[in-house]
Amino acid sequence: MTKLRLAIVGAGPAGIYAADILLKAERKFDVSIDLFEQLPAPYGLVRYGVAPDHPRIKGVITALREVLDRGDIRIFGNVRFGEDITLDDLKRHYNAVIFSTGAIRDTDLAIPGIDADGSYGAADFVSWFDGHPDVPRTWPLEAESVAVIGNGNVALDVSRILAKHAEDLLPTEIPDNVHAGLAASPVTDVHVFGRRGPAQVKFTPLELRELGELRDVDMVVYDEDFDYDEASLAAIATNKQVKVIDRVLQSWRERPGVNGSGGEASRRLHLHFWAKPVEVIVEEGRVAGFRYERTRPDGQGGVVGTGEIREVPIQAIYRAVGYFGSPLAGVPFDKRHGVIPNHEGQVLRKDSNERVPGMYATGWIKRGPVGLIGHTKSDAMETVRHLINDQGSWWQPADPSEEAIPELLASRGVAWTDLDGWHRLDQHEVGLGEPHGRARIKVVPRDEMVRISRGE
Repeated sequence: MTKLRLAIVGAGPAGIYAADILLKAERKFDVSIDLFEQLPAPYGLVRYGVAPDHPRIKGVITALREVLDRGDIRIFGNVRFGEDITLDDLKRHYNAVIFSTGAIRDTDLAIPGIDADGSYGAADFVSWFDGHPDVPRTWPLEAESVAVIGNGNVALDVSRILAKHAEDLLPTEIPDNVHAGLAASPVTDVHVFGRRGPAQVKFTPLELRELGELRDVDMVVYDEDFDYDEASLAAIATNKQVKVIDRVLQSWRERPGVNGSGGEASRRLHLHFWAKPVEVIVEEGRVAGFRYERTRPDGQGGVVGTGEIREVPIQAIYRAVGYFGSPLAGVPFDKRHGVIPNHEGQVLRKDSNERVPGMYATGWIKRGPVGLIGHTKSDAMETVRHLINDQGSWWQPADPSEEAIPELLASRGVAWTDLDGWHRLDQHEVGLGEPHGRARIKVVPRDEMVRISRGE
């Protein structure tokens, strides 16, 4: 029987789903899969991109854990592609590779002043509060009034974590340094800005509803934002999700905080719609305000500016306008869209539609940062289908033996972690949380993660 030695780079949901789908697929060859992950722990954005107070979403880890725990996929953690292992190494030891490295950088927001002190990317902030080992342990939470730019779930996550009282996060797996930082935050007002109207937001109803349940936080909406046009009314009438979102927002209009008057809470979370970013106001090198233009619907599903300029005094601003992929050494990359150029997961050469044999992509590095976990599964199916059908164009490795990879990494002094190591780290984190009645307490420093994983 033909043997397929497959490397997958990236052990988040996209990579794990691709491995699982391939192992379960009907095929005429034997499969051996090695999963490479630059972090010492698996699960990617589910571990490091989902807010700690979202245990329901993190429940997907249970499904991913079951796949890895079957034991038919080897995992090599703490291995950096392009440094510890290269594309030439993969060609020497595998028939093909699937890249599933995701998108972890912030998309740029090209407005004056965006680079001032006090201006941050949402992805960096999420990495900090999720205990990512490669970001600083501290975060400058010094602002009383903060702006968050974006109308998607990441914007809501950032806004909720900023506005929520730190002690209310203690039942979660929030790292100790993050809790300490948030507890010292002087924030009183968080302003969320979106270019379109309430019927065009990208929030999911669950995320939005959770905002209104925050303790000692007033939700503030503005009556002027709810003068709906025909397209908005049609969206509310025909789309169940939009209808629920409208119902939640309308219920907040009945609260004391409407139009900025505020209720009795010590913190306020303001939602501003029809607001196009114009400029970050900077004083002495630091963020001092946010200037935006009021927009209105154009009748075609978009917006146009009204010429009315407004300002809000703030001391920090977070852009949550999307994630962006990062280039990989030796792999074609589309700098404009932040993805690996591909046709249904088959990697293409950068300047043509010519296929690159043996190379595939799945997840956000394939299609951009859109869609939920369900999309990731169907995405992986498409890629795996092509991989199976492309048997004639696989690489012919010089040394496909399974022992070659541990020997190679050992020869380069790479302190890789494996599945048993992840179990050790997992149990350690759960054990840290147990005395405090918490799900777990994350270990943050990379060297400590590696030491625990390797039993050193």
